Amino acid sequence: MNQELKELYRNLDLVAGIRRKRMEWVGHVLRMEQERCARKILEGKPEGRRKGGRQKLRWLDKVEEDLRQLKMKRWRQKASNREEWAVVMKEAKVLRGPYSQWKKYECCTTKSTLFF
Repeated sequence: MNQELKELYRNLDLVAGIRRKRMEWVGHVLRMEQERCARKILEGKPEGRRKGGRQKLRWLDKVEEDLRQLKMKRWRQKASNREEWAVVMKEAKVLRGPYSQWKKYECCTTKSTLFF
């Protein structure tokens, strides 16, 4: 199955593409007005307490981890400016340099390398 996908997409790095789209989406949502539903959900803090033990990662936690690995500072401020965020996304897409800094993991069942 994985070999078929590689052939179909010609070794396109799907994980990097997903990460990039996730970062593009968070920039889009942060530029929305405060009253918009997507923005409220992104920035909202649910009431109550979280369960004890190791917490499940939230979507934004993964975005922040990706941005930390890209050594991105003040990303919320940059994302609020469309032109500045577009430059950041273009650099991440074209240069692919920052993506090489992502941790590599060997997948023990398929013997392929995944980037996280």
